[in-house]
Amino acid sequence: MRAPISATLCPPPLTASVRAAVGRVHDPEYPGVSIVDLGLLEAIEVSGDAVTVSLVPTYGGCPALDLIGDDVRHEVEAVVGVRSCTVTWLRTPVWTQDRVAPHAVSQLEREFTVTLRRTDGSLVCPVCGSGSVRDTAPMGPSRCRSLAYCDSCRNPVEVMR
Repeated sequence: MRAPISATLCPPPLTASVRAAVGRVHDPEYPGVSIVDLGLLEAIEVSGDAVTVSLVPTYGGCPALDLIGDDVRHEVEAVVGVRSCTVTWLRTPVWTQDRVAPHAVSQLEREFTVTLRRTDGSLVCPVCGSGSVRDTAPMGPSRCRSLAYCDSCRNPVEVMR
């Protein structure tokens, strides 16, 4: 998992409190899965009582960016010592699946029947563990997912893109 978080001009305890606040924000597509665990958090910068949180979207055209940004602002501005929070959506680096925490990958598979493409491009069924999964549609129920089908257990599978 790659989740670089920089903190400049900031005492470590406040950075930790802000990071914890951002961690309480869940992706609206995956209730209960933190945006930190999904690898969206790139940086936290604190200058006095002003905080800037830089996030990387999982998908550039995600319609939930405003909602996620509002949730982050709300959580961070509730932290003692923070007066204001600005959320910035970055174009670089580009989000990749290797940013997702291993426990979040398991949670996506277990709770949402969503899998991530392996580094070799293969798919593994989150239901039965088979590698007999084939792509069926480039667009799924949301912009950030495609559809696949497991030939072993005959279940549809969503693939995070």
